[in-house]
Amino acid sequence: MVIRKSTLNDIVEIFAIYDLATAYQKTVNNKSWKGFERSQVEREIVEGRHFIIREDQEIAATFLITHDDPIIWKDANEDSAIYLHRIATNPEFRGRSYVKKIVAWAKAYANEHGQQFIRLDTHSGNERINAYYSSCGFTYKGISEIEWTTDLPEHYKEGSFSLFEIQVPHS
Repeated sequence: MVIRKSTLNDIVEIFAIYDLATAYQKTVNNKSWKGFERSQVEREIVEGRHFIIREDQEIAATFLITHDDPIIWKDANEDSAIYLHRIATNPEFRGRSYVKKIVAWAKAYANEHGQQFIRLDTHSGNERINAYYSSCGFTYKGISEIEWTTDLPEHYKEGSFSLFEIQVPHS
């Protein structure tokens, strides 16, 4: 397993995984991703914030980091944190605890960059994913009501989101 920054050469596979993840979301919840702008993902890749997990020759999972998230985290955005977004696992690799692997990577990254927290959000009301994030070490921090702006992907038009964080121990 290798976690590395995504490249523009990975973009077709990344979008295929997004499509598969969205289809899966629709089978387990009434809220799902609405697709992503290719130009946005290209920008994230060029900025070095988009990552893949590669197993042999396949992308097993993908995720994105940001260093602030004021629309979702509001005043808490003032804390030093990294924010995980768009975690998606290739269905061929589902069940192999990639979120836990991403959390381990994020703890090392946050520690190295002096960040206090690792945070993420998900559509509110999905107890299954809430329990999973808790099992990965996240603490539930409540619900954030989002006022959608064009800076956010379309699925954020659906209102409220559950917030999760991990406090990063510094060595």
